[in-house]
Amino acid sequence: MGEMNNNLIGGVWREADDVSENTNPSDVTDLIGLYARGGAQDVTDAAEAAEVAMPAWAGATPQLRADLLDRVAAEITRREDEIATMLACEEGKVLLEALGEVRRAAHVFRFFAGEALRLTGDALASVRPGVDVEVTREPLGIVGIITPWNFPIAIPAWKIAPALAYGNCVIFKPAEQTPGSAHILTQIIHEAGCPAGVFNLVMGRGSVVGEAMTTDPRISGISFTGSVQVGRQLAGACAANMKKLQLEMGGKNPVIVMDDADLETAVSVCLNGAFYQTGQRCTASSRLIVQSGIHDAFIAELSRQMQALKVGHALAEGMQIGPVAARSQLESNLYYVALAAEEGCDVLGGEQLTRDTEGYFQAPALFLGASNAMRSAREEIFGPCASVIRVDDFEEAVALANDTQFGLSSGICTTNLRYAREFKRRSAAGMVMLNLPTAGVDYHVPFGGRKASSFGSREQGSYAAEFYTSVKTAYTYAG
Repeated sequence: MGEMNNNLIGGVWREADDVSENTNPSDVTDLIGLYARGGAQDVTDAAEAAEVAMPAWAGATPQLRADLLDRVAAEITRREDEIATMLACEEGKVLLEALGEVRRAAHVFRFFAGEALRLTGDALASVRPGVDVEVTREPLGIVGIITPWNFPIAIPAWKIAPALAYGNCVIFKPAEQTPGSAHILTQIIHEAGCPAGVFNLVMGRGSVVGEAMTTDPRISGISFTGSVQVGRQLAGACAANMKKLQLEMGGKNPVIVMDDADLETAVSVCLNGAFYQTGQRCTASSRLIVQSGIHDAFIAELSRQMQALKVGHALAEGMQIGPVAARSQLESNLYYVALAAEEGCDVLGGEQLTRDTEGYFQAPALFLGASNAMRSAREEIFGPCASVIRVDDFEEAVALANDTQFGLSSGICTTNLRYAREFKRRSAAGMVMLNLPTAGVDYHVPFGGRKASSFGSREQGSYAAEFYTSVKTAYTYAG
C-alpha cells in the first residue's frame, strides 16, 4: 500500500522518524501498510497537549462526553466490515470472529456513553453538627493506555471508552503488531469531534513508548493488558513514580469436566475455550481437568471435533481457525508442543500446517496424559494447545484447578448443583464459568482476575470507574 499511517498528537496527524511494516499472518507477502513508529518525544508532546486539553474536558458536561462516545459507536458500526477485514488481516482471527470483536467495541462505546451520565456520589451526615459531607468522583487525569495484539479493537475500546466517559485525557499505545485497527479507531474518535489533545495515538515499541509513559510526571495512571513479564516491569516503574496502575496479564485457565457432565456440552465448551481465536486469549481454556469416568469418552469426542476444525487464511470461506499471529508466537507454540512430548504427553495435533499462502498456520493440539507439574501445563502458551489432566474426584480437581500462579478465568462442566455451587465459591479465579467456555464475557460486568493474572481494580462495566476516577471527600460547614 505504501501510504504512511501517522500518529495523532494534539489533534494533528504527525509522522515519526521511524516506520513499522504491518504484515498479514495469513499471507506474509501481503503488506497491509506502513505505520509511524513513535518515540519518547512523541509521548512528551502528547502529554503536553493532554495537559492543555484536560481542564476543559474534565469540566465538560457528561452529555457532551456521552454524545461523543455515541457518535464513535455509530461510526464503528457503520464501518464494521472494513474494520473487521483489517482486524482479520493483521491479527489472523477468522472474519466472523473479527466481526464479533468489532461489534463488541461498538457495544462498549455505547455502554460508556450511558455511564458518562450515571457517575454517582454520596451525601452523608457528618458526625459533627452543622457539617455536610459529599463524596464525589473526579477524573484521574491523563491516562496511558497500552493494549495487546490479540484483541486489537475490543481491548482498546474497553479502556478508552471509560477513560473518556469519566473526563480523562488519553495517550494510546497499541501493540506494534496490530496498528491498523487502532489507527482506524483513532480516526473515528478524531473525526467524531474529540477535542484536540483529549485523545492521542502514539504507535511504537513498548520498550520505548511504554517506558516514556511511566516516567512522564503528567501521566496519572497506566492501564495495560499484556504479558506478566512486562506487567511486572510496569508495576515497579509506576510504583517508583507514584502512578495508579491497572494490569491484565496471563492465564492458565482450568476447566473441570465431571463424570456427570453433559458430554456434548463439555466438548463444546472445551473446544471453544481452547481453540477458537487460535487459542490467543488470556481467558483460553488451557488445562482440561477431566474425571476418570468420563475421560475416555470426552477425549474421543473432543479429539474428533478438534481434528475436524478447518484451519486456514482468515478471510477464506468456512475457516474456523486462522493463523497464529506472528512467526515468533508460532515458534514458541511449536516449542511447547515438543516440550509436552518430552515431558511424557501423548501429543495429538500441534504441527505446523502448509496452506496455499505462506502463513503461520498450526493444527490445534491436545497434550494427553498431562500432569499439573509439567511446564507445558503450568506456563502460558497463548496458542491452540490444551493439556488434559485426569483426576479421580471433585476435591482433586479443585485443588489442581487452583494450583497455578494465575487466576483469571475458570470453569466447570457438571449437572450437579452442589459441585457447581462449591466450585463457584472455591475457585481462586476472578471469573468462574459453569457449563460455559472460560473465554467469552459480557461487556457490562467486571473483568479481571487474581494472582499473576491481574493487578489493580477491575475493568469493564460500572467497576471501570474505580480506576478511571479519583475519589474526593468534601466537608461543608454552613456556620
